[in-house]
Amino acid sequence: MGISASARKGWLAASVVGALVLGACSSGSGSGDGDPKSITFWFSTSAQDQGYTDLAKEFEAKEGIKVEIVNVPYDGYQDKLSQAAQANALPDTASVPSLDPLWVNQLQDLSSIANAEANKINKNLVTADGDKVLSIPSDVTAAGLYINKSLFDKAGVSYPTDPAQTWTWTDFLAAATKVREATNAKYDLVYDNSAARIRGWIYTHGGTGFQLGADGKFAAPDAATVTALTEFAKINDDKVMPKSVWTSGQDPNALFKSGQVVAYYSGVWQVADFADSITDFEWASVPSPAQPTHATDINLGGKMVAFNNGDKAESAKKWIDFVFQPANYTKLAQTNGYLPIETGLTLTYPFEKKAAQDAFALYIKEMELADPISSSGQANQTKLLLAKQKVEDALIKTELAKLVNGEQDAQKTVDAIVTGLNDQIK
Repeated sequence: MGISASARKGWLAASVVGALVLGACSSGSGSGDGDPKSITFWFSTSAQDQGYTDLAKEFEAKEGIKVEIVNVPYDGYQDKLSQAAQANALPDTASVPSLDPLWVNQLQDLSSIANAEANKINKNLVTADGDKVLSIPSDVTAAGLYINKSLFDKAGVSYPTDPAQTWTWTDFLAAATKVREATNAKYDLVYDNSAARIRGWIYTHGGTGFQLGADGKFAAPDAATVTALTEFAKINDDKVMPKSVWTSGQDPNALFKSGQVVAYYSGVWQVADFADSITDFEWASVPSPAQPTHATDINLGGKMVAFNNGDKAESAKKWIDFVFQPANYTKLAQTNGYLPIETGLTLTYPFEKKAAQDAFALYIKEMELADPISSSGQANQTKLLLAKQKVEDALIKTELAKLVNGEQDAQKTVDAIVTGLNDQIK
C-alpha cells in the first residue's frame, strides 16, 4: 500500500539513497548559492515517503520550485546535520528527529504557518522560543498495546476495546498469561527497548518519571516510579517477557510478528507495518492498561524546519507552508499514515484491513483521554533545547538493562539515570 505510520521512534531506513545523501551534504546551500527554484528536503523513514513525493510534485507544478527529497538513515542523522552545519551545508528544509543547539539559530520563524487559523495546528506541540516558532511536527505519535487477536480468540479470553473502559496491568497480564498457557505461546508480552516507551509504563503506573525541576536539572523520581521499574524488571523473566529485548537488543517487532507472543507494547507507527506484513494471524490494537493512570507517551513525529539558506530561504518556507495547508496536509496524513497535528480534518486512511482503521480510531481516543503527563517527555526536550542544552537519553536503556539483568535495584537505577542526565547539563 506504500503507507507507514509515524515510524520516527523506530526509523530503520533500510532503503536509503546513500549517494544522494552524500551529494546533499556536499552541495548544501548554506552559503546562499544555487538556484532558489530548487531546494532540498531531508527526512528519515523506512517507508513513509510517498506523501512527500506526491506533494513535491504538486508544489513544483504550482510554484515552479523543485524539491529534492533526501531520505537519510536515522542512525547518524543528527550527526549528519551537525556536520552539515559546521560545513555551512545544511539542507534548505528538513523533517528532523530533534532540534540541536548547534544549528537552531539558523532556523526560520514558522509562526505565520503555525498561527494560521485555517491550518488549525495544535500550538501546544510546536517548538517555540518566545513568539518565534522553530519547528512544527509533521505528526503526532503515541505509545500503545497490540495483541495477537487469534491467540486471544483461540483461548476464549476477552479484552477491552474502549479506552474509556480499559484494564489494569494486573488484569492484562493475567489475561495474557491465560492466553499463553492455553495456546502454548512463548511469551505474554514484548516491550520496545526505548527510553520513550518506558515512560508509558511509568506514567500508567502512577509515576512521574524523569522530569526537569525549576532549577533546570532532572529531579529525583517519586516512589511510584521506583516501584513501577521494580515491577517492570520482575516481568522480564523469560516467561512473561524475554530478557533479551532489554539486555541484548532482540527485536520485539520480529518476536510479535512470529505469532508466538500474546501482546506487544509499542506505538502507532507499527500499524501500517502490521497491516502489510502480518498475514499468519489476526492482530488488534487495544487500550493501554491504566494502573491507576490513563496515560501514554505522546510524542512528535518529524519536526519540520526551514533553514535560513540565503536566496533559498523564501522557497524553503513556501514548501513548509504548502505542506501544512489543510487540503495538502490531509493528503500527507492519509498517505503516510499520520496521526495529525492539525484538528478538524476528515481523514480516510486507505488501509484495506479493518484492524488498521480501528487502530487509528483507538489511538485518537487514547490521546483524548490521556493524562497531561503523557506529553511531559516532549516538553522536557523543548525546555532543554531552549536552554541550549543537549541531553541524550540512551543511558536510560543502559541502566534499565542492568536492572533487568539483576545487576542493580530500581533505586540505584533511577539514581544513575538522574545523575547521568544531569551530568550532560552544563
